[in-house]
Amino acid sequence: MSRTFSTRSSYSNTKISIATVGFISAPGVWWWATAQDDVPSLEGPSVEPSVSEPTLSREEVSRVLSKDAFSHRVNSITGVQRYDGTQLASNSPCEDRFIHGKFTSPWNDSDKWMSWAVFDGHAGWQTAHLLTKQLLPFVQQNLGQIKASADGSSSNELVQHAIMKAFVDLDDSIIETALATSQSEISLQEKAKKLAPAYAGSCALLSLYDSLTSTLHVACTGDSRAVLGQKGPDGKWKAIPLSVDQSGRNEDEIARLYKEHPGEETIVKDGRVLGIMVSRGFGDSRWKWPLEFQQKMKDHFNGPAPLTPRYDVRTPPYLTAEPVVTSTKIDPSQPSFLIMATDGLWDNLSSEQGVDLVGKWLESPQDRKNNPDPTYEPFDFGQFHKGVDWRFVEERTTVQDENAAVHLVRNCLGGNHHELLAGRLAFDSPFSRHVRDDITVQVVFFNAGDKPS
Repeated sequence: MSRTFSTRSSYSNTKISIATVGFISAPGVWWWATAQDDVPSLEGPSVEPSVSEPTLSREEVSRVLSKDAFSHRVNSITGVQRYDGTQLASNSPCEDRFIHGKFTSPWNDSDKWMSWAVFDGHAGWQTAHLLTKQLLPFVQQNLGQIKASADGSSSNELVQHAIMKAFVDLDDSIIETALATSQSEISLQEKAKKLAPAYAGSCALLSLYDSLTSTLHVACTGDSRAVLGQKGPDGKWKAIPLSVDQSGRNEDEIARLYKEHPGEETIVKDGRVLGIMVSRGFGDSRWKWPLEFQQKMKDHFNGPAPLTPRYDVRTPPYLTAEPVVTSTKIDPSQPSFLIMATDGLWDNLSSEQGVDLVGKWLESPQDRKNNPDPTYEPFDFGQFHKGVDWRFVEERTTVQDENAAVHLVRNCLGGNHHELLAGRLAFDSPFSRHVRDDITVQVVFFNAGDKPS
């Protein structure tokens, strides 16, 4: 009996071995026998729970502020000496974008113009990113249609009109092509990519410098801001506004909206236009598309939820991308500079304070890095409710950066108050949005006189 059992057991084991070999040898499962254990080990030295990331030293704060800074000397464009820029992200990814550089005059191939722009995105980065690629080409195309005079120039009115038309044409292409995109034969993922700039939104602040006429054209859609700093005969710097913030707090914008939408008394409330801060912008389809189309895009293509029933939407569009354009003659005999920045900077300082800060940067010795900062009491954000100002105050001014744009960002976030500044920089997205916004700044120097190299 035992022999019989032994024989059968041996026979069964043989069958199992053969079957196993056959299974392992089958195509696609060879790794059962050959692959080695590559599971990562979680064993390691114990770490005390109290151990945390090192605090931001003064050198590390400077590194963070300067990480995305740039500076360019300008030798080939008459009237422009240099420009500085930087960007400090709060959102992840940063929703701001910018462009800068030179291009051929719309009317004379031998002349060069310069352009600087900042784009403050919201509800995503996609619209701002599209503007970096397409806004200037749209503007150039419209400028090229102007008939220039014999000296290669054109009237400010014609230039302003061309810029305005370019802005509106580009936004129309973003908003109105959504229908064609939704009905096209392209794949769902392609449609999603094409629709994203309409779902998101962006402000646009574009400056064009005509070197032939020394004219600076500034076009503003949204609440980014351009300010000209000009030195007067008394040696003081004067802030000259080149744009006006277009938001639900601008009385002229509020009046315009009520005139365009009579009887709709709830359009503007608490400084917002049907919930959005700006009164002009690119994209932002919910404030432009008819309600039925908004719902269709939500149902079929993951579009943003319609503004109703939270807001009383009757007669869209409520937002426009049409800019307000100013043209300013830059006096070559007067030292001057241009500050362009998204509202992340202007939320923390006024135009006059920004101009004063750049003036101090120009006129103060730059070798102040070794000077000790003032002594402040231990700080936390609760002190904002006890009289400590979260905005710029002159007592916290410091001059220590070689880049004028970095200098502005440092001072708007805390200046010589290291603990305040480092505390604001210590937070990552999404918590950083409570203590700072995305900040993008460009500073352009026209005939600014002597300054640090």
